[in-house]
Amino acid sequence: MKKQGYIQGQADCTLFTKFSHDGKVVVLIVYVDDIVLTGDDTVEMARVKEKLAVDFEIKDLGFMRYFLGMEIARSKNGIVVSQQKYIIDLLKETGMSGCRPADTPMDPNAKLWGEGNVSVDTGRYQRLVGKLIYLSHTRPDIAFSVSVVSRFMHSPFEEHLEAVYRILRYLKGNPGKGLFFKKTSEKNVSIFTDADWAGSVTDRRSTSGYCTYVWGNLVTWKSKKQGVVARSSAVGRV
Repeated sequence: MKKQGYIQGQADCTLFTKFSHDGKVVVLIVYVDDIVLTGDDTVEMARVKEKLAVDFEIKDLGFMRYFLGMEIARSKNGIVVSQQKYIIDLLKETGMSGCRPADTPMDPNAKLWGEGNVSVDTGRYQRLVGKLIYLSHTRPDIAFSVSVVSRFMHSPFEEHLEAVYRILRYLKGNPGKGLFFKKTSEKNVSIFTDADWAGSVTDRRSTSGYCTYVWGNLVTWKSKKQGVVARSSAVGRV
């Protein structure tokens, strides 16, 4: 790909991009034996596919509809990325297909400690939380709650597992929800951030989070426990 004039990503070595003189771009990413190719330079996309077909045995599957557990749907208004099948399979695996849905991914009054009365299977807990972490790629609405339950991966108790089940019950309510990338004339970037104040009952540390919108579309988000104890909730401005 480098010989074809593509630039290899520094954070992800499987990502390659190429910009043309007229401002068009082509993006190519490789995952094992699958390749995703996108961009607005149709001429370059056709050329690189022909070049790859000469060097490798490939098959063009057309527009992407399903990739790594993610479902992609297109319309004239934009693109929707969801993980509905992944969620339904997870509910079947955990025996929660018939559970009653929850309105929120976490009880707002719940305070999880690092200890409990009854311990649970660590391996099973880690597998469940790991799958929820992967679901966070298209479900930013569970990012905070998944961040909380992931703190107890090494020594989970029954209270922590109940919090995981609460997230699954919330997902049961709307398994088809996902990300919508709309066509828009907006050209701005917006960033929102917030933090709870000493939310951890164990060490009094806060959990902060942020989300970034580019041209009106959500592109990045994160929820993470702070590394130090905050002495104030005031936000400085530079």
